[in-house]
Amino acid sequence: MRWSSLFTSQAAVSSALIATTLFTLSASAQDRTTEQGEAQITDPNQECTPYSYAPVTAALAANKFPPIWTIATILPNDTNAQAKYQSIQSQIPNIQPNGSPASTSTGDFSGFTYPSSDPDCWWTYDQCTTPKLAGLPPDLAGVPEPDTLGYGFDDGPNCSHNAFYDFLSQNNQKATMFYIGSNVMDWPLEAQRGLADGHEICVHTWSHKYTTTLTNDEVFAEFYYTVRFLIEHTIKLVVGVTPTCWRPPYGDVDDRVRAIAHALGLRTIIWQYDSNDWREGFNNVTAADVDQNYEVLIARAQSGTYATGGTIMLTHELNNFTMSEAMKFYTQLKAAFKYLVPMGVATNQTQPYVETNYSLPSFEQYISGTTTVTGGVPVATAGSSSSTGSGSSSGKTNSTGAASRALYDGFGILAAGAAFVGFSVKLLA
Repeated sequence: MRWSSLFTSQAAVSSALIATTLFTLSASAQDRTTEQGEAQITDPNQECTPYSYAPVTAALAANKFPPIWTIATILPNDTNAQAKYQSIQSQIPNIQPNGSPASTSTGDFSGFTYPSSDPDCWWTYDQCTTPKLAGLPPDLAGVPEPDTLGYGFDDGPNCSHNAFYDFLSQNNQKATMFYIGSNVMDWPLEAQRGLADGHEICVHTWSHKYTTTLTNDEVFAEFYYTVRFLIEHTIKLVVGVTPTCWRPPYGDVDDRVRAIAHALGLRTIIWQYDSNDWREGFNNVTAADVDQNYEVLIARAQSGTYATGGTIMLTHELNNFTMSEAMKFYTQLKAAFKYLVPMGVATNQTQPYVETNYSLPSFEQYISGTTTVTGGVPVATAGSSSSTGSGSSSGKTNSTGAASRALYDGFGILAAGAAFVGFSVKLLA
């Protein structure tokens, strides 16, 4: 094609710009620029079709974040990160990484020698959850409330999670969602839905590696850029929150990693029981095996195992199978346990984020039916209006979210239209 063919008359250019604008605005009914529009998509293939989101594009263009799905490092031009890292140096113990990251970052600890006394409270070695380093709080592995299941899901946001999130909303069920920074970068609107639906959002690192194998600055960067991305480029566009909890991928944590997390204001959450849903299809683990794992936990609950204190089971938003299993066994879990609640609710963490304009209900409020105190917008209002994009109820006290969403969606549509038109003008100029 000749470049001269791009140059047309002024009238033709104007017509093209008008058509482009109308196309962009008409697409808003099923748009990929707002959380509400994204939540309405019911076709998983369409959900998982990549889309461009302006804040992410801008952040990438400005080199504000590490490459996705690679071990994070402190960027050379990020003076804020460098200053923050230097400020916590005195809080990091002199514990060396476990093995060589080239192999152990993916879980291969063969050939690595570690003292049998477990001096560093390394969970992978001995499921240690009570730090041996003074000043660090214990990991949350179970929940204090009897007959209660700390309900949560790792590895989100999954691009095809709308059916699953719709299911949770229809059952007025909130959970703790442990989001991977790289997934948030890939699927920012899906991350926004987690918060808009009233779920508790926690960090699951940037690249989902075995954190004890990483260097101090890499561990810091895995936390820092995940939290920063959540604040600046996804969740802040809805309400603006800074998570205060995290879960180590594969449970791989020791006192060095805990210390860095603690210095960044993150409490460590583990689990007591693994559904192994994430293993299905690997190493001869079948769907029937995962079913049995759920059934064993249900049987334990029914037999009174958790009569004096509740538990946490590891489950995932990883793929269609793991989400389908959660829906399949939800009714049985609800019958076996008196209560299924987010981790923050189970421990009465009514202020789950650094910001004070967003609250979780207390345990007593939640089990009494108030599952959302402050939802998609900072101001809570009494009533039954939904804070979700799917139009479901969130409990006795909810955030309406309608005005803020309308304003936000309008800006999103206009921004998308302006960006598209701007590109066309630049191309045709």
